[in-house]
Formats: sequence, structure tokens, C-alpha cells
Amino acid sequence: MSFTIHDLPVEERPRERLAKFGEQALSVQELLQIILGRGIAGESVTVTAQKLLSKFGSLQKLAEASLEEMSEIKGIGPAKAAQIKAAFEIGRRLSTQILPYKNKELTDPKKVYELVKSKLKDYHKEHFYIISLNSRNYSVAEVSVGSLNSSIVHPREVFAEAIKNKAASVIFAHNHPSDDPEPSEDDLVITKRLVEAGKILGIEVNDHIIVAKSSFFSFKDKGLI
Repeated sequence: MSFTIHDLPVEERPRERLAKFGEQALSVQELLQIILGRGIAGESVTVTAQKLLSKFGSLQKLAEASLEEMSEIKGIGPAKAAQIKAAFEIGRRLSTQILPYKNKELTDPKKVYELVKSKLKDYHKEHFYIISLNSRNYSVAEVSVGSLNSSIVHPREVFAEAIKNKAASVIFAHNHPSDDPEPSEDDLVITKRLVEAGKILGIEVNDHIIVAKSSFFSFKDKGLI
């Protein structure tokens, strides 16, 4: 017999977990399960979601996959492939909607904090964001998700986002779930590495903002950048 979502205890099912803990608490696989809705005869939606992630290797690669490539996976027909593409497109449009500040206003750390705090303040793990600024506009993107008390980032992933957006300069932001905005030793080391990497690439690091629920820390304000 095939294992299905209904074989799980009610409190462990993705939809119930989303309702109780919020969408941020769910893994990528669980979110895909909700989008897909159900599996096929002989295969649960859990297995189908895992096959999607295994085939493409990352959420970014899955977002870039064509309908035909997704449909090569057993259990993903044209309708489910279209559901996945639609979900990614909604997210893309949301991320590129009209932004509340002009580039020049983001020289003010408080405005940077106001821009990202709604995205970051309620996470239970550290999330690292990059704001890429070019001559015309800027974009905000998540780069990585860390643990409860540390953010795991690598210059390669960080600046790949900046290069993709033709950024002349960048601002970093990440949250502290502890609600203490003071930088840790890791924060200081990582920021120094990113500033050095930016110099090599010709991309200026303007600031790094640490976000707490009601306060923030600016590396620029403290003379650390």
C-alpha cells in the first residue's frame, strides 16, 4: 500500500502545519505538497514533491524549469506543472512590484530597515537578504537561510544575485531571532569577507543591517563599513 498524507497524524500534515505555525515554518517539500494537492495511484504527493526537488537540485532550478521538463516526472502532468509555474510567477511579480523608496533614499539605514523588517522580523531562523542597486532601481532577494542563531552565506551565492541584477552596489540584511540586533563575531567576519569580495568584483557594499522586531543595527552607522 502507498503511503499518503492522510497516513500522517493530523498535526503533521502540511496544510494543518501551515494553519498552525504559518507558511514560514514549512519546508520547501511541504510547500510543494500543498501546491500539488495530491499524488497519483501508487505514489503519494510526498514522493512526487521529493522527486521534483531531487531532479532539479534546487528551488531556483525548479523555478527555471519548463513545463515539459517538469512533466517528465511521473505524477507531474501538464496541469500540475502549470500550477507550479503559476506559483513561482506570483512570487516573481510580488518581488518586482513598485518599491516604496528610491535608490538614493536607501543611503539612510532606517529606510533600509523599514524596507526589509516586514520580511525578516518574524522568522525563527536567520534569513540573509541582499538589496541590489543599479543605476535605475533595486531589487530585494533572499540569499540563504541559516540556523536559529547563525546565518550561513557564501560570497559566491551573494554576489551571483548582485551580478544577475547588474548591481553597482549592494546592501545586506539579515534577522536575529533572539531580537538582539548586536552583531555576533560571525556577523563581523562574514561582513568583512563580503566587503572584500565586493571590492574584487567592483561592487560596493553600502551597509549591512541586522533586523530585530523593534530595532536594528547598521554596520555603516557604526563605522564598520
